[in-house]
Amino acid sequence: MSRIRTQSCWLLAVVIAVVGAAACAPETPEKTVEKNPLTIVFVHGAWGGGWQYKKVQPLLEEAGHTVYRPTMTGLGERVHLARPDVGLSTHIEDIVKVFEFEDLHEVVLVGHSYGGMVIAGVAEMVPERIAKLVYFDAILPEDGESVVSLFGDAIETMATAGGGGAEPWQLVPKWVEKGKLPPVDVPQPLLTFTEPIVLANPEAMRLPAVFLLTVEAGKEVDDFDVFADRARDRGWEVITMEGSHNPHWYQPENFVKVLLQAVH
Repeated sequence: MSRIRTQSCWLLAVVIAVVGAAACAPETPEKTVEKNPLTIVFVHGAWGGGWQYKKVQPLLEEAGHTVYRPTMTGLGERVHLARPDVGLSTHIEDIVKVFEFEDLHEVVLVGHSYGGMVIAGVAEMVPERIAKLVYFDAILPEDGESVVSLFGDAIETMATAGGGGAEPWQLVPKWVEKGKLPPVDVPQPLLTFTEPIVLANPEAMRLPAVFLLTVEAGKEVDDFDVFADRARDRGWEVITMEGSHNPHWYQPENFVKVLLQAVH
C-alpha cells in the first residue's frame, strides 16, 4: 500500500508541475482575423492585368477575406486572346462571368482607373450580386460616355496606336520599355476605349459606393478629380490617400488599410 501511495503522490506532483508550467508559459498571439469577411473582386486598369494585385491578395486573405483578381480578355496573361472586336462590353462580360461561375454574392467590387468603366457596366448587369462599389482612382462614367469621349487627345500622351509589333487596332502604352519581360503592361484593343457604355438600370444607381482618390505628394490637381467630384455630387463618400496612381503596387499595406476602412 505504501508503494502505491508513493506512486500516486509522484503522479500527482507531475500533473501539478505540468499544469503549472502551461499556465506560466507565454501565450501564442492569435492571428487577427476579420470578424466580417468580405468577398472582394478587383478589376484592373488599362493595359494591366490581375497580376497587379499579387501583393494585395495575401494581405487581405490573411485577414480572412476572399479575393478574386481576374484578368480581362486580351490583357495580362490573356494578351494572346486580343482581337479587334474586344471592346468594353467584352470586359464587362468577363467580370460578370466570374460572378456567375464562382457563384459570387455580396461582392465588394473594386475598379481601378479604366476599371471604373467596367465595374459600372457590371453593376448595370448584376446589381443584386454587389454589396458595394469602390471606384479606386477610377473613371466614373455617365450613360453614353467612353474613355475617348472623356479623355480625348490626352490618350495620345499615354499610348500610340500600333507600332513595336502591335497591330493598328491596339493602343501601346508609352512607358513600357522594349524587351521588358512579364509581368508588364501590354497593348490594349482600341475598341475598349471607343465603345460607349450603356447605363440605364435604376438598381445599379442605388448601390452603395465610395470613391478612393489617390493624390501624389505636393500635387493640388489630380487627373481623376473630375470623377471624385461626380461621386460627391451623387452623395458618395470620397476618401483621399497620398500616393501614386498605383498604390497597390508601391504601398500595398497602406492601400489595404485604406480600402478596408472605406468598405466598413
